Amino acid sequence: MIKKILLGLLILVVTFAIGFVLLILARYDRTFDTPYPEITASTDSAMIARGRNLATGPAHCGECHSQLSELSKVSTGGESTYSGGFAFELPIGKIYVANITSDEETGVGKLTDREIARALRYGVRHDGRAMIDFMPFYDLSDSDLTAVISFLRTIKPVKNPIPQHEWNFLGKAVLAFLIEPAGDGNVPAAPPIDSTALYGKYLAASVANCRGCHTNRDMMTGAFIGTEYAGQMKMEVFDEEGKIVPGKHLVTPNLTFDAETGRMSDWTQKDFIKRFREGKLIQGSPMPWGPFSRMSDLELTALYRFLTSLEPVVSAVPLGIQEGNPQ
Repeated sequence: MIKKILLGLLILVVTFAIGFVLLILARYDRTFDTPYPEITASTDSAMIARGRNLATGPAHCGECHSQLSELSKVSTGGESTYSGGFAFELPIGKIYVANITSDEETGVGKLTDREIARALRYGVRHDGRAMIDFMPFYDLSDSDLTAVISFLRTIKPVKNPIPQHEWNFLGKAVLAFLIEPAGDGNVPAAPPIDSTALYGKYLAASVANCRGCHTNRDMMTGAFIGTEYAGQMKMEVFDEEGKIVPGKHLVTPNLTFDAETGRMSDWTQKDFIKRFREGKLIQGSPMPWGPFSRMSDLELTALYRFLTSLEPVVSAVPLGIQEGNPQ
């Protein structure tokens, strides 16, 4: 009798496991019917210049959309060809960064303005599949979204075929149940471009992704679980080839100006700008110091004024690369 019960349980477990695997295989490449923003690239020189400033500076597009051979140049403030191909080797698989030059065969030249806009606004590819949350530009204003796409249209085409992502089973499970379109489409107009805290908030939350990294998050869902800008997010350390360095991680620092635990609590505005001009000091840091070093004094002043306006939060964070894997 016991043997029959155990056999029945075993059959039930095996049946469930097979069903679960089949469900993952059926869902991981699902598509989503998200709207296309009414965005059209402009040929206006001022609009293109604005897009170039965003892409090469605070939006740090070149930090990822580069070939391996370019990364050292980009990380020290140089400009990328934006031809992609860099590969991140993650626990969920191997993720290849897209070619975003205007090449019509291997880049975004084959995509419409609205398809590119949907990818940035909702995180949905031209084929309807949801993207891994590497480009959190969902709250970029319509004007700045237009500017970025206008700049992309001017990038010299580079023929560089990019492989498809190589998902392992865990990656397919994540795609099947966790990855969905982001952003709700309710994007306010961008504030005036000036040195105010209001513009700094827009840069920090909608362009440079300061909030996305310097706020603790659930690593499975991406949901914010900590106080904004108080740090505590554990991030994997990558080597120069995009491979995770095992047994190492960084904890993002507290950006609020708490007197005891704020990383910048005794920094003046001059100190803040000087640090950004210095670039990367900790090897393996995921902070895009190269593109950020290109930001103007006006942009950095706005960021500083916004961060100093935040309510101080007690949030002690260890400095430098830590032992152990992120949990």
